[in-house]
Amino acid sequence: MGESLVNSTTFHFTGANVLVTGGSNGIGLAIATAFASAGANVTITGTRQTAADYDNDFSQFTYRQCNMSNKQEIADLAQSIQKLDVLVNNAGQVMPNGGDEYNPDVFEETLQINISAAFRLTQLLKPLLSQSVLPGGASVINLASLASFFAVEFVPGYGAAKAAVVQMTKTLAVHYASDNIRVNAVAPGLVASNMTAPMLGFDAMTKPHLDRTPLRRVGQPDEIAPAVLFLASDASRFITGHTLVADGGFSAKG
Repeated sequence: MGESLVNSTTFHFTGANVLVTGGSNGIGLAIATAFASAGANVTITGTRQTAADYDNDFSQFTYRQCNMSNKQEIADLAQSIQKLDVLVNNAGQVMPNGGDEYNPDVFEETLQINISAAFRLTQLLKPLLSQSVLPGGASVINLASLASFFAVEFVPGYGAAKAAVVQMTKTLAVHYASDNIRVNAVAPGLVASNMTAPMLGFDAMTKPHLDRTPLRRVGQPDEIAPAVLFLASDASRFITGHTLVADGGFSAKG
């Protein structure tokens, strides 16, 4: 299903340089694959030491290890990038190390991984993005969440961070506009991934969500990727500061 979805819409990013954080699995991998299929030179990040430490085939990407809770690794990642047209801030995590986000230390680590790291990396890479000659300008695409807008009781830190992603997107869009950099976000609904796998096996957790979702199903990573490519393309050259929600209609219901 994923391959046909990506191929049904044609995007052209030949020669463009793209960085997708957290591109080693799930939504990030789908985004990275879609950009590569569209002709881009794609760098992805993951937390493991080498690409060979993953089961997925990363041969079409450049791999960089980066733990988003480590400021020095973020700086090293930025230093390793020579040219950049599109930055996708996708890396994120709920309940780091299996912790309780109502614990203040876990809460703070969650903010670091899900919002502070994205801001730091974006600021470090802004000079490169400003040099882009990509039609429509360079793009920063942040990954928000339904937790940006709705309370998810067991992840207060993740929800706070994802809400901040939406506001950061607006602020950076205004601040970066004069440098020909557009900043947008995509907010996925419930999507099948490694992060959501623990809850997808429990009807008590998924049924209320699906009952509210008009399309009555869980999304797939390759249904999020085209939204990201659209926002990075010149087809959206008059769009900045916007968060595109892809949630099967969940948020349409009051």
